Amino acid sequence: MQPNDNLANWHKGQGHWANVPAEDWLNWKWQLKNRITKVEQLEQYLELTPEEKAACYFSNQKLALAITPYFFNLIDVNDPNCPIRRQIIPHGGEMKTSPEELLDPVGEDGDMPVKGLVHRYPDRVLFLVTDRCASYCRYCTRSRLVSNAQDYNFHPEFESGLKYIEEHPEVRDVLLSGGDPLLLSNRKLDYLLGRLKAIPHVEFVRIGSRIPVFLPQRIDDELCEIFKKHGPIWMSIHVNHPRECTEELYRATERLSFAGVPIGNQSVLLKDVNDDPQTMKSLVHRLLMMRVRPYYLYQCDLITGSRHLRADVRKGIEIIKHLRGHTTGYAVPQFVIDAPGGGGKVPINPEYVQEITDEEIVMRNFEGRRYAYPLVEGKQADLEHAPEAEPLLV
Repeated sequence: MQPNDNLANWHKGQGHWANVPAEDWLNWKWQLKNRITKVEQLEQYLELTPEEKAACYFSNQKLALAITPYFFNLIDVNDPNCPIRRQIIPHGGEMKTSPEELLDPVGEDGDMPVKGLVHRYPDRVLFLVTDRCASYCRYCTRSRLVSNAQDYNFHPEFESGLKYIEEHPEVRDVLLSGGDPLLLSNRKLDYLLGRLKAIPHVEFVRIGSRIPVFLPQRIDDELCEIFKKHGPIWMSIHVNHPRECTEELYRATERLSFAGVPIGNQSVLLKDVNDDPQTMKSLVHRLLMMRVRPYYLYQCDLITGSRHLRADVRKGIEIIKHLRGHTTGYAVPQFVIDAPGGGGKVPINPEYVQEITDEEIVMRNFEGRRYAYPLVEGKQADLEHAPEAEPLLV
């Protein structure tokens, strides 16, 4: 463990909101009500760069500005290049659209048999159940939809989505996303999960959420009881930088784990946020300490206004190369590109296979050393001439 990854060094406390009663601070509805959504609020705590200020005023045409007090505390207000700040405060780069960028970068709209439900892979569907989040990531794949700043006018249609799933027995896996499903009330979540559990061919439900990271106070006993009631439920959270691993997030993931919810993490590779091996190694180690399995490392999608945040794909390959063999396999995520236009997730790996001949596969290990492994066909040919084995005693 790197010394700074010790739990004692994780962020804790109420920061700028130290005078707020603990009862309010721990109330997720108080956190939502007191989100920072305006330039004037931001400027109470930090000095915006001219690019940031212009982008904040532009955000009502692109993707709304919203930051929970809890998550705002993780920003280094004296550092314009703070990795948390880059993720959550609008930047002038959002106002420029590059030729390769797309409004619907992974082609979801083309795979919607009913509004709000994406059926791309044979046995699973993506069910978009809200267009709201607790805070808004500036690289959001669904920035066209989330917060409705671009007038996409998305309205979740629970019943038509549920009807489609009921009528398609090949669907065994349902992923709830949005927006963020955990912003739904407990009553709505209980209803939705109950309906899905009642469908015989649905084997389990997954929830994609950044609420534990933006709003860990939401993971309370009542919500965990709903998960216990309707399991098996799996959850993918979204942590990009070690600083996001806090004492409150640790408690939230512990509650989820004790409620029987396995947790994976999906990070997005972001320029000057986590695009170096040391930062990523620290992150994955902290995730495992929270009972969270690093699952995917995504290349940032080609959303409009994202060039300033998109890291070089080769950085992702380099990171995986530095993790594989240098830490436990549990800590190594799969690096993927969600192919533009609807191609789905494509794994991107370092080249470990050097050569495949008629007799063997030649590979290199994490140290760069070459090794050979015989192909099965060669072994079978040798077995044809082997003496007959004696029968086993039973």
